[in-house]
Amino acid sequence: MTETTVISRRKAFGALAATGVAAASGHTPAAAQGAGATVTLLLVNDIYKMSEDKGRGGFARLSGIVKEERAKGTPMIYFHAGDTFSPSLMSGFDQGEHIVELTNMAPPDVFVPGNHEFDFGKDVYFKRFKQSKFPYFAANMRQADGSPLPDHKDNAMFERAGYKIGVFGVALPYTDQLSTPGDIKFLPTMDTVRAQVKLLRDQGADIIVCCAHTDREEDNAIVKSKLVDVLLTGHDHDLAVGFDGKTVMVESNEEGNYVTAVDLALSSRTVDGKRVVSWSPSFRINDSRNATPDPETLAVVKKYEGELSKELDVDLGVTSVPLDSTTISVRTRETAIGNLFADAIKASTGAEAAIVNGGGIRANKQYTAGQKLTRRDILTELPFGNVTVMIELKGSDLKAALENGVSLYEARAGRFAQVSGIKYEFDPKLPVGQRVTSVSVNGAPLDPAKSYKVAANEYILAGGDGYTSLGKGKMLIGLTDGKLMANEVMVYIRKLGTVTSQVEGRITIK
Repeated sequence: MTETTVISRRKAFGALAATGVAAASGHTPAAAQGAGATVTLLLVNDIYKMSEDKGRGGFARLSGIVKEERAKGTPMIYFHAGDTFSPSLMSGFDQGEHIVELTNMAPPDVFVPGNHEFDFGKDVYFKRFKQSKFPYFAANMRQADGSPLPDHKDNAMFERAGYKIGVFGVALPYTDQLSTPGDIKFLPTMDTVRAQVKLLRDQGADIIVCCAHTDREEDNAIVKSKLVDVLLTGHDHDLAVGFDGKTVMVESNEEGNYVTAVDLALSSRTVDGKRVVSWSPSFRINDSRNATPDPETLAVVKKYEGELSKELDVDLGVTSVPLDSTTISVRTRETAIGNLFADAIKASTGAEAAIVNGGGIRANKQYTAGQKLTRRDILTELPFGNVTVMIELKGSDLKAALENGVSLYEARAGRFAQVSGIKYEFDPKLPVGQRVTSVSVNGAPLDPAKSYKVAANEYILAGGDGYTSLGKGKMLIGLTDGKLMANEVMVYIRKLGTVTSQVEGRITIK
């Protein structure tokens, strides 16, 4: 693969990405004296789908890249920055077991659990952990009593080409807001970074690598601290390469579309009797479109896809309008597909209004008018296995829920609210908690004192994505009598026959 200049899509990383362009173009620190060596750090993150999509991504191409990199003979450490057990179509059936099998076929040297590793609960997480043939790193994950998790690593020292590469892992500190890790504790990121860097430096590490599943704000804090030499990260799904002359930061997009290699040129010299190590990075972006799929992995993928097709390739209806479930759309604005899903759970429960968190809509694709919708489509869009619920909620708490939905608008957070029976207007320039400027329910202005029947899914009812105000309502349909949201959407589409959902002014951005 050729060396590539990469720019992040996130403005928050713009300045750092610009320095990454310079580094990738060959503007690296002055060459060090003495004999040198090269060590490759290879990164993948956020891969959910088994198969390639339009000739890119998927586990077979990922395995092909990893095996090709290892065959080069350059000392290497392969990192996986997490988010893979869920959400995927097959995971809805086997809770991520097939993902572990596929990852085991080209196992990483370092795996950091992402928030999606806990989507099926703590017990399932440990089942998958025991099936894994690769080590888990997370220095900020602890049991309820504060002790380390069994057989998990905080850090390790990798000897490569005569150099000591100190590695530690950091999991997303607010995993409990996004998933269901039970009583597992997640310690603050920067406290963990400071402690781990000191420990590894004291042990003689020449290079410090932090592999993290953290959002961009925390990534930037790690980089600005100048404590680590290399940050390999996941969670934001960016293709991002940065080097500010002191710290490297890399993220490898999503779905195995791109797999980033950081080649560290290392050298050492003796100064006043002490060994001094110097290094400089260069970057190679492995575009999976150019990769040769690993035959062994591909055979397993095809086996699973064959099993899925028997169950899922069943037509439900046809859409007469385009539908857009791309991540950027469902997390930032009203969408026809968000309206469709919210309408479905509103109808199935008999609620006056419904809220669907945009982050629960996962296929990241576009449907053309006239396209048939299948069970596969809906289960790909709604893979989490959430149950529909209904609560009786005061208007003030409903408004608080909508405020929560737009509280992280700039970050394109999954809490963004797609709605039914509701119209709301918000101004992202206003302070958090004061952004929603008007709300109506079924055509009437929201009454803060009035109670409304609101449909949602079990995840946000339990406070997921920050929806704590929903928990203040009276339960009308709970987990024991609720129905699988994906099934309710499929029933709704069958009844419609033809989907005509459109963007109609339910959400207005000032």
